[in-house]
Amino acid sequence: MGRAFEYRKARKMKRWGHMARTFTKIGKEIEIAVKAGGADPSGNTRLRILIQNAKAENMPKENIERAIKRATEKDAADYKEVVYEGYGPRGIAFLVETATDNTNRTVANIRMHFNKCGGALGNSGSVGFMFEHKCIFKFKAEADPEELELEMIDLGVDEFYTEEDGFTVYAPYDSFGAIQKWLDDKKYEIISGEGVRIPTDTKELDKEGRESVERLVEHLEEDDDVVNVYHNMAESEEDTENEE
Repeated sequence: MGRAFEYRKARKMKRWGHMARTFTKIGKEIEIAVKAGGADPSGNTRLRILIQNAKAENMPKENIERAIKRATEKDAADYKEVVYEGYGPRGIAFLVETATDNTNRTVANIRMHFNKCGGALGNSGSVGFMFEHKCIFKFKAEADPEELELEMIDLGVDEFYTEEDGFTVYAPYDSFGAIQKWLDDKKYEIISGEGVRIPTDTKELDKEGRESVERLVEHLEEDDDVVNVYHNMAESEEDTENEE
């Protein structure tokens, strides 16, 4: 298995610990997608994929519909996607993805979380180079795996896995649109599609160091504006076992 697959397996569902926060964050992403491409999923592929992602997280249909409706209202909040970078305790690199309607509030809160937990918010580009921005698609297809893999390599896919419920592929994030369109054109069923930031190298910490980093992760994830938190602290064996 490739590094991206193993990283994703270890981090699966760790970022969104509570269902209510998960629904709120997905709702914001849906609103952003509606404002960018319209409220009709048939003509807005990003929205269609987000709806699939929401269903995979057991988000109620009425919650999805409310998020779409909110985005079409005249006084709807104008959410922007902003990525913040910084260093946590023990020099661990952090990337924090947010969806916010008030960047002044968000940057102040993110800085507060870093400072409170022994870290420091950095400038744009300070740690971004330490992470690869990947896209991940899970889909179902009636196709020969070997032929399918060869076709998708031409689209930029660099990791391809056959699983019990379909296929999973990883590619540079710049390939998101091309892969999404290709899957649509082929009439394959997209189960989910998302971006992920994978550290190019990870750093081992002792128990005390791990706990200090996890405190910062917890503070950040509890912030309503935060969508995803990434860092380059190596997963412990205990973390991986708990994820499984």
